[in-house]
Amino acid sequence: MISAVLRDAVQRWLAELSAVGGRATKTVAAYRTDVFGFLEFLQIHLGDTAGTGVLSSLTTRDMRAWMAHERGRGVSARSLARSLSAVKNFVGWMAERDGFDPTAVLMTRSPRFQSKLPRPLEAGAAKAMIDTVELQSTTDWVARRDAAVVTLLYGCGLRISEALGLTGGDAPLGDTIRIVGKGGKERIVPVIPSAQRAVDAYVAACPFDLNAAAPLFRGVRGGALNPRLIQKVMERARAQLGLPATATPHAMRHSFATHLLNAGGDLRSIQELLGHASLSTTQSYTAVDAARLMDVYKAAHPRAQQT
Repeated sequence: MISAVLRDAVQRWLAELSAVGGRATKTVAAYRTDVFGFLEFLQIHLGDTAGTGVLSSLTTRDMRAWMAHERGRGVSARSLARSLSAVKNFVGWMAERDGFDPTAVLMTRSPRFQSKLPRPLEAGAAKAMIDTVELQSTTDWVARRDAAVVTLLYGCGLRISEALGLTGGDAPLGDTIRIVGKGGKERIVPVIPSAQRAVDAYVAACPFDLNAAAPLFRGVRGGALNPRLIQKVMERARAQLGLPATATPHAMRHSFATHLLNAGGDLRSIQELLGHASLSTTQSYTAVDAARLMDVYKAAHPRAQQT
């Protein structure tokens, strides 16, 4: 059993991540599971986790033993990399407070895994998806609702949770909308006319009272729209269009970013529109090739412009 001292330390670390670090609730919950799993392993592996001092004596061999144990019970390389990141964060946090050297933990190499690169749709396919989604329901307001949601994903680059997080008070959409994304971070997103029209058409047809405090997008019984319903309607649409299984709601967001970049947008601006904390994340979203990055570099860097 993990000692009360270590449990308290973990809780204080998590509270700081949430309050000061701005980590999302789901991220904090995942970190909690990862670190407690690590400490439970140490309990068995070392036989003594009575206090926080056990962290100061960890070796590279201990870390390798833990990682081998995790892989042995079927944990994927991607999940193990996330767990290792959480453990490093916690041990580093403890090292600052207790004054020990965390090098053995922090220098542990993350397992290699192949990143799943996003696959954006071509511009024509993205438009066809929106048009075909609208044909999936014989109920007029439902068809308009589905088209409006998918238009927001592609036209504004929203996550599906962000689109479904809009309330009646957001309609009619103006030229911009304020979005609260991951970790409670706010951003301002421009709204293109086609997205405004799609939402207006849905609002006009919706049979429910879309008051300011209630969800904008509703299910057939009047409750908040389940994101799974949008996933399903896109599954049917992509089957009709002959598109791959990667043509998901999130792929519409990828497509938004890629098409903006291809039209001359810069990575920093697209980063802001997507609400990414890291520019590297934006780069992976936009399916950028080396030639395109070089064009951006030459156009933006002062020294490059002088050559």
